[in-house]
Formats: sequence, structure tokens, C-alpha cells
Amino acid sequence: MISSAKRVLFRKFKDFETRRHELNYLFWECTTRCNLDCLHCGSDCSKQSNYRDMPMGDFLAALDTIKNPAKNLIVVITGGEPLLRKDLPECGREIRKRGMRWSMVSNGYLYNETMHNSLLNAGLGALTISIDGLEESHNWLRNNSRSFDRVVTAIDLAANSPRLNFDVVTCVNKKNISELHQIKEFLKKYNVKAWRLFTIIPIGRAPQNENLLLSDEEFVHLMDFIQESRKNDKGIDVKFSCEGFVGKYEWKVRDSFYFCRAGINIGSVLIDGSISACPNIDRSFSQGNIYTDKFYDVWEQKFQPFRNRNWMRVGRCKDCKSFKDCQGNGFHNWHGDKQNVLVCHQLKIENVHS
Repeated sequence: MISSAKRVLFRKFKDFETRRHELNYLFWECTTRCNLDCLHCGSDCSKQSNYRDMPMGDFLAALDTIKNPAKNLIVVITGGEPLLRKDLPECGREIRKRGMRWSMVSNGYLYNETMHNSLLNAGLGALTISIDGLEESHNWLRNNSRSFDRVVTAIDLAANSPRLNFDVVTCVNKKNISELHQIKEFLKKYNVKAWRLFTIIPIGRAPQNENLLLSDEEFVHLMDFIQESRKNDKGIDVKFSCEGFVGKYEWKVRDSFYFCRAGINIGSVLIDGSISACPNIDRSFSQGNIYTDKFYDVWEQKFQPFRNRNWMRVGRCKDCKSFKDCQGNGFHNWHGDKQNVLVCHQLKIENVHS
């Protein structure tokens, strides 16, 4: 159990971080084109996007409004699938010229040796690639019979590159939850040192498929798997994502207590120029637009819904005793009319352990 003193101390830390709101991660949704058609896509991306790729110069102009960036600021290029952009290495070089680091999130399908070397030469410092099960379950979720083989090639290249801070992420669902131990051993065989596990929340395409969402019992099984792996397996750093507060499992499935940093340390420039936090947050939370506002002015002067979350005290969160620690769960759990959190991870745990 987490002591009351430890909880109070961490709440003070969160309050301090919120007041300071230092920008450490800036996502750039550089494209909404994608070469896959995944069943769980939260952005509902497609090969024929409604938006053209954002011109590199437009994003760089927004980046240049940050006059004194934090030393650890990293630009995270995401999509869609960033590797569909032909100018991606050039984008990376321009970010590095500004003294900032950059990383990328990719489905790995187009990540071959030529691309790997090109991106490293452009200063790529960190990379996240998704693998969502063994071959059959991964290809099912990615809706592509060749995706698994392609992503294994990408993982092999990235995991064995000493210059890269590399991790693998997995969206856990009903199809792959029985494979977790096998996936872990598979990743260790390929020298993967860090593995983050997510669940799928009912946004985008996910509500259309009942096989994507975990039952309460399956979610608790996931927590137990992560806790056991962190305790007994030193060959790979396994952790639960930052997606939500997990009650009795706090500090057992992650490196620290739960803290949703959206709008506090994490910002984004979306495909249409909107300024927000994590890209999978409801677009109605956008705080401005780079085509009409200075990005850093918006970061400094707005983002109040992210930095004061008392408005989340509605629905099942209204009288929750854990609100001071949970603060309404992950921001991506607030879509639609925003009168109730979509998923309460603590409730799922309590339903099993009550």
C-alpha cells in the first residue's frame, strides 16, 4: 500500500509541475495519411486523408516561437504514419539545427535499413514502434497480412542500434492478452530493452469491435502480468503506459505514481495547425492554432482545462475519493459530451478485488 505521506508529497510535486508547465514533449502530427488500416485507430487515419501533410516550414515557424526551450525538449513526430513523408530526414535535420532533439512513433511497416540509416544521419534520437501480438494477432489488429514481418525487421534494426533510445508498445486486447509471456520472450530475443503496454479505449474505430476492449478480469490480469514482470524479469523494462490511475497497482506497474502530463509537459501541433496536448485527445480541447496564434504564447497563457481539472468532477468522478490522485484519469478518456470518464481503471480493479 502507498503511504498517506507519499501520496501527499506526490500531489505537491504535481502541483509544482503544473504551475511551472515546462514544455518537454512536443508532438507534431505531420500527416494523417497511413499505409495501414488498423482496427483500433483512435485517429481514424486512412490512405486518403482529408488533410494534406503539414508543410515543414509551417511547423518550424511554430517551433521558432519557443525562444528558450527546455534543455530536454524533444519533438515527437507522429501521424498517421510519418514514414510516408518523403522529407522526413530533412525535417529531422531542421529540428536538430534548432538545438532540439527529435523522435518518431511509427507502425514500422516502411522502416528498412535504408530508412534507418537515413534517419540516424538526420539525428533521430528515439523511436517507438508498435507490435500488437504474435504474427496472427498482430496482423489481425493491423489489418494487414505482411505487417508482422515488416515490424520485426524494424525492431531488429532499432533494438540493435546503440544510438537510439528505443521502445516497443503493445495495445493489449482480447486477441493478444493470452500471448503476453510469449511476446515478452520474443522481444527479449530481439534485444528489446523497454516495452510499454496500453489498453484500447472506446474512441475512433475501437467501439466497433468488441474484441478490442478488455473485461475487468482481463485488465487485472494485465496488471498482474506487468507487476510480476517488473519484479522477476530484469532482462526487459516492462511498464504500463501513462493512460490512467490504477489504484492498488500504483508504483507496481510503472516507475512512479500516476501523472497525466497532457497540457502540463506535453503539447502538440495537429495536422490542421491546432494546438493541443497528446494527439489522441478530443480535438475540442484545442487551445489555438499556429496559423492564427503564436504557439508558445498559447502554451504559456492557455491550457487551463488541462492545468485545473476540477471540471472533471462529474459523473462517476464527482464523489470519487481518489480524485486528488487520479484527477479524472487520462485526458484521452474525455470525449463526446464530457459528462463522464470513458474508462475508470480503478473501478475495473475494484470490481474484481471487491
